[in-house]
Amino acid sequence: MAARGLAGLLPVQTQLEYALLDADSAQEKENLVYQYLKRMDSPERDLVVPELGADLQWLNTEGPISLHKDLCGKVVVLDFFTYCCINCLHLLPDLHALEHQYSDKDGLVIVGVHSAKFPNEKVLDNIKSAILRYNIVHPVVNDADATLWHELEVSCWPTLVILGPRGNMLFSLVGEGHREKLFLFTSITLKFYKERGQIKENKIGIKLYRDSLPPSPLLFPGKVTVDVSGERLVIADTGHHRILITRKNGQILHTIGGPHSGRRDGRFSEAAFNSPQGVAIKNNVIYVADTENHLIRKIDLESELVSTVAGIGVQGVDKEGGARGEEQPISSPWDVVFGSSIAGTQEDDVLWIAMAGTHQVWALMLEGGKLPKGSDLKKGACLRFAGSGNEENRNNAYPHKAGFAQPSGLSLAPEEPWNCLFVADSESSTVRTISLKDGAVKHLVGGERDPLNLFAFGDVDGAGINAKLQHPLGVTWDKKRKLLYVADSYNHKIKVVDPKMKNCATLAGTGEAGNVVGSSFSQSTFNEPGGLCIEDSGRFMYVADTNNHQIKVLDLETQILSMLPILTPEACDVPDNLPVQKDKITNLPKLPKSAPNIQLPSLTVAPGQTIQFLLKLTLPPDSKLNEEAPSSWFITAEDNTWLLQGQCPSGEIKDISSQTLIPFQLPRSCLSAEAILAVKACLYYCSKGSSACMMKGISFSQPLQIAPTNQGTLTQVELTHSFLTN
Repeated sequence: MAARGLAGLLPVQTQLEYALLDADSAQEKENLVYQYLKRMDSPERDLVVPELGADLQWLNTEGPISLHKDLCGKVVVLDFFTYCCINCLHLLPDLHALEHQYSDKDGLVIVGVHSAKFPNEKVLDNIKSAILRYNIVHPVVNDADATLWHELEVSCWPTLVILGPRGNMLFSLVGEGHREKLFLFTSITLKFYKERGQIKENKIGIKLYRDSLPPSPLLFPGKVTVDVSGERLVIADTGHHRILITRKNGQILHTIGGPHSGRRDGRFSEAAFNSPQGVAIKNNVIYVADTENHLIRKIDLESELVSTVAGIGVQGVDKEGGARGEEQPISSPWDVVFGSSIAGTQEDDVLWIAMAGTHQVWALMLEGGKLPKGSDLKKGACLRFAGSGNEENRNNAYPHKAGFAQPSGLSLAPEEPWNCLFVADSESSTVRTISLKDGAVKHLVGGERDPLNLFAFGDVDGAGINAKLQHPLGVTWDKKRKLLYVADSYNHKIKVVDPKMKNCATLAGTGEAGNVVGSSFSQSTFNEPGGLCIEDSGRFMYVADTNNHQIKVLDLETQILSMLPILTPEACDVPDNLPVQKDKITNLPKLPKSAPNIQLPSLTVAPGQTIQFLLKLTLPPDSKLNEEAPSSWFITAEDNTWLLQGQCPSGEIKDISSQTLIPFQLPRSCLSAEAILAVKACLYYCSKGSSACMMKGISFSQPLQIAPTNQGTLTQVELTHSFLTN
């Protein structure tokens, strides 16, 4: 008979659950499940799951899958999930382990049924990105209208439903933390139906989306921060499971961890992370929210060592804490920021942690001190600061009675009258504040007054509760302008909040997912930006544009947006403060005598300033680059080689359909007030009507007037040319 929903399973499965609680041994539990299946295995009384709609979109498969044709003869685990949900993410390691133990040949197939909470999560491309981020390798169906969800009367995320080989419902598991039961129910179900000859060994056509992705320097970067000097960026390259430290021109200084997930302390070359998110830097020390390892890690740039300072490496359920960091279990830390205790003797003696997994904000004491409404604490203590642990949008004068819903971003405003932590509370779609005087939790923008309504989302500029956000993941405080910037992730926007007036307005992004670069803020587009930071001078904001695999740079003075190039050490191995290596110069291509030399207008710049050359070349009609002979750009400075100290002097041109970004940073110590840079390009290409390979070259001559004026730290220069004939 047709399914009456999960309610039809409830009475008989409840009896089994109580019996399992009384069972003393593993054998007794297996026997109880086996007897349960004997009672449930009756085709006349089957609770049959309806067929999935033929028009639904599938991922990680060669085509649509029929529950009652393709999966007939399989034990199927349906995972009802939505990709924003931290509890759903906590379940994924259990499913990974299960599919590692049993394959489709063994008779098991896991199917993710994506039933969206937010409108943004109904979009197939966004689900694709989530599948890649979380390394989901089983089939996933986009049940955008929650058809199967409603048919089975599913009520919360995550919910697992285990089906027998006729599509007959056997078990349901609601919420996370049921790994033992999942393995018990699945293994006995496979055994039971194999004994009856009802398990088929046919393979299911799997086609992983990740296999078609081109390589990129970054993969789903989650967070970014900048040091106090503005010279170094720290990027959580989340999908590559590594931390990058770069110069502000994108040149990589350190690569720590990656490309595969793991959990190892030690030297940079051997350390390993698992989907790191939040990063905080002070001097030469970086703290990392190592999210899927459930750890806080410390990176020492001087000793080049990584250590663990909080967490035990497995997901914790403790909502109080208080043990020493390395002995204290924690759950999915998502962001970290430095702060100061109210009774400490040192600045930045606390690391605040957005503990998304328990819906709380925690503190790691870097020195002894005291928290608001708390007692004296020893160095190393790790404990809950705010949040009851209930998933709510509840404000309260007492921090422990307040409720958060997956806090995912933190920023500190230590100055009066603010003296607070700003919290991007993603699942309530709000930004909240926590007072650092008394711990009071208050609403700033988004959401609504009912603390249990976590569906008050939208995209509305306005004040306080009239403003609407959609799953914001990041916040950063602009101490120069006294404004807060918000990564409104599922609206694909950056918003600005005036905390004094509680006004929230769109700063950048159109609201549509995209990747428009080099435009004004109003025309620029993002794709689920996850984190952002602003340098102390207030000029540049850096945004982790997660699903575009990029760091975007927003110039808050000119309102121009650009992309930060990630330049590998191999391409930029000119040592700091040393002359440019001679072989670097002699190995550069020689341009043909016919190559045009374009004189550019003189540019006034300051020592230490960054110039971004935007190179856009057009080949003759019906021509394409020759992949066998790599085209390249390079920079020379005859008679002024001091300009090239510490620079990246050359790079590949892989695609001329878009701009090639060439970064150049002037030395802080300049030996002359005038100099000339030459930016040159060498293109190898083929005409579609000919088998011959041709070469074109061009040189752009850029005179520089160097003066110690305040020119800002970034200037863009467009270099364009069309080669009209062969």
